[in-house]
Amino acid sequence: GTLHRRFHTPGAVQLCTLMNIKTGGCSEDCSYCAQSSRYSTGLKATKMSSVDSVLEAAAIAKKNGSTRFCMGAAWRDMRGRKSGLKNIKSMIEGVRALDMECCVTLGMIDATQAEELAGAGLTAYNHNLDTSREHYPSVISTRTYDERLQTLSHVRDAGINVCSGGILGLGEKPEDHVGLLHTVSTLPSHPESFPVNALVPIKGTPLGDKLPAGKRPIPFDAILRTIATARVVMPATIIRIAAGRTTMSEAEQILCFSAGANAVFTGEKMLTTECNGWDEDKAMFDRYGLSPMAPFERGQYGKQGTYRAQSFSAVKEQAARESTQQAQQIAPA
Repeated sequence: GTLHRRFHTPGAVQLCTLMNIKTGGCSEDCSYCAQSSRYSTGLKATKMSSVDSVLEAAAIAKKNGSTRFCMGAAWRDMRGRKSGLKNIKSMIEGVRALDMECCVTLGMIDATQAEELAGAGLTAYNHNLDTSREHYPSVISTRTYDERLQTLSHVRDAGINVCSGGILGLGEKPEDHVGLLHTVSTLPSHPESFPVNALVPIKGTPLGDKLPAGKRPIPFDAILRTIATARVVMPATIIRIAAGRTTMSEAEQILCFSAGANAVFTGEKMLTTECNGWDEDKAMFDRYGLSPMAPFERGQYGKQGTYRAQSFSAVKEQAARESTQQAQQIAPA
């Protein structure tokens, strides 16, 4: 709690809304994903949403209290998608004009594409590592771990905030949670946000078909430990409860906030899965004295809305300086 309060406003929780702007038809073989064209999940592939429809959804999200609007497209990468990138840049500009933070997840991007997104005013780019390097090959074979890290590098070099987390319940061991946290926390700088997802089993996907009906894919205490550890090793990072929150009781959600989580996805949908609604979250916030986080509220943001991420060693050095200053202030004359 002390560490959390040093870097974040106590009781402030970021409300994020995630819209699927291009559904299904992805060529990847992520074994948890309903949007892969390799699996029969009943999901119908669609073309990319219009700019106007996306901005209308963003305005509704803002009206309901969300301060970050996220957009996801089911693609492996952005190669050959010049018209799509042009429209997405217009979406980003429109969302930022609403005074909202804006995040996208579009698969792999190169350095030039990252620069274009940065020029449009993108706040953050999401590209999850999913799990540890060791467990990763048993989940995905069409994209390597290093390719994911390369995309994060392009994002970081373009000056866009990095959003990268994982999915728990992919058949991994506790050691893989440690491996994921170690990889993310030892990047050149800590990510601006770390989403913690619990697998939502989708029938027709390899992982969805393996799990017995009604069984949780991951024990709640494993989620809680991951959040608490992430808060310790990445103290300035926003930790977001993402997919799977609908399976948590209200008491479990409050435990997550107590352990260090300070962001949620809220709204009508979260890509293809169910999401806790705005009214439900507002009622929970009122009961427990939580408050929505304002856009760019955190002290780690600069004047232009750029997150000043730090390495763990830099955070420790800062804490040591603060301790020394406090000791000098209370020392007898």
